[in-house]
Amino acid sequence: MKSRVWHGALALIVLASLITQIVLTATDTAPHAGPTVHEAVVTRFVRLFSYFTIQSNLLVLIATIALARDRGRDGRIWRVIRLDALLGIVITGIVYSTILAGQVELHGAAYLADLGFHYIAPWAALLGWLLFGPRPRIDGRTLAWAAIWPGLWIGYTLAYGAVTDWYPYPFTDVTDLGYPHVLINLSAVVVIAVLLATVLRVLDRRLPDGSAAARDGARPVVPRPRSDADTFADRDA
Repeated sequence: MKSRVWHGALALIVLASLITQIVLTATDTAPHAGPTVHEAVVTRFVRLFSYFTIQSNLLVLIATIALARDRGRDGRIWRVIRLDALLGIVITGIVYSTILAGQVELHGAAYLADLGFHYIAPWAALLGWLLFGPRPRIDGRTLAWAAIWPGLWIGYTLAYGAVTDWYPYPFTDVTDLGYPHVLINLSAVVVIAVLLATVLRVLDRRLPDGSAAARDGARPVVPRPRSDADTFADRDA
């Protein structure tokens, strides 16, 4: 499957999931981890976009739309967005499948949005990067800049929770768990992120750049073996 088709399809899935979740939030029919409280619409949307899951999927949407348009996309800001999207969405998939899945019973549109956010997007994004790249894009400066967004999210989550007593995930709930326990939980996620970033950087250097081979209608150019005639021609030259 070509890079543009892959990333275009993933962008549509993420966009459909986001639109579905926005409609559920606007109508106050989205499932909650705790007792449902009918909040003001502004509060509901502030909390919706406070979820790491939503922010990760937004980054994936930006990255996949760009790659669907230009499979060899590059640039300093682009590299940071792409890496944050990849790290964020894979961490979302890991944390959800190991800790959060099954805590809320989902049906209908909510189930479909959950499927797109937590099951399709994480592994389709990772597989797309493994297959198509583009590479290399992960250097030390990119890793350093990419660390800013998760750090800001952690700080915002704790500050917002301290003011409103609302936390996006049970493992971040200071009211129930206390700061020491929450900080340990968040530190564990940070360790996972660092390990994942390390693996991605190693693979980024060693895997071939799939974007060139994924050109629509193009085939990778394989150099022909050099013959003895070629060797003698070089000597004569």
